[in-house]
Amino acid sequence: MSPIPLNQDRLNTWIDSQLTAALAVSPLEVRRLFHGRSGTLEGYQQVVVDWLANVAVIRLYKDIEADKLDALVEFLSVKPEVKGVLIQQRGRQRETKFRIAYGEVAETLLVEESGLVFQIAPLQHQNFGLFLDMRNGRHWLKQQAKNAKVLNLFAYTCAFSVAAVSGGAKLVVNVDLSKRALSTGRINHQLNTHAKSATQFMPYDMLKSWSRIKKPGPYDIVVIDPPSFQPGSFIAQKDYIKVLRRLDELTSPKAKVMICHNDPSQTSEFVRQLMQQACSAFKFQERLAVPQDFAEADAEKSLKVLIYQKT
Repeated sequence: MSPIPLNQDRLNTWIDSQLTAALAVSPLEVRRLFHGRSGTLEGYQQVVVDWLANVAVIRLYKDIEADKLDALVEFLSVKPEVKGVLIQQRGRQRETKFRIAYGEVAETLLVEESGLVFQIAPLQHQNFGLFLDMRNGRHWLKQQAKNAKVLNLFAYTCAFSVAAVSGGAKLVVNVDLSKRALSTGRINHQLNTHAKSATQFMPYDMLKSWSRIKKPGPYDIVVIDPPSFQPGSFIAQKDYIKVLRRLDELTSPKAKVMICHNDPSQTSEFVRQLMQQACSAFKFQERLAVPQDFAEADAEKSLKVLIYQKT
């Protein structure tokens, strides 16, 4: 048997350490096993590997050599905890495709994050229903939410809402254009045995529905986590400021806002400048760190999560 190439050996070691960390929390705990987009491992910059319960998902933002991919699948498939290996080809201006490379992958899975339960769909769409890099944001919100009214914009499957209600929020209003995503959000709240009275769901185009959104307020916390580029729905460079301009009328005195931006081509200064233009009454408080399993050499290429407070 030929020796394992050095970088492949480093990849295997990193995956092992992250998998051990996830399983130490819970058999269902989700985790990024390898974040190749950090650029720390030559030859694997376009690869990420996620752990979803018993399934390892290899995401390829560009194709890699067949022997490297085969070796990664083989390494994962021999682990007793791994019941399925899924390969997803994805990326901007690239059709999303799936291939089950080993074992079985169910249409829906139940996973856990920090004691909360979520339903995900690993074989549907580009995103499976839970953005793992937002773990620290959900933790912050859970700690801040007691007795608060929370507005969750671009709610998707309502993971922020689940965190907020778990932290004692009085009410969370979830707004998203996708009725399907909000239906999964309802399921996520049911899985965590939350009272129906703690949430509202608005399947609206928020840019055209501010009067409806404003009605349950004013809000003590606002979460803004949009896609960076979704033609026909939201493009950050032209649409983000339209949302930020509404913050003052939507919020109570001393309200806090979590502003998220996930485009690696734009730094946190992009968000800071928009806030200065749109609502200077809000002052910057802190930037949340990304989870360790998403760390990048250049922090400005990673997820930006900035906290502001109304003065």
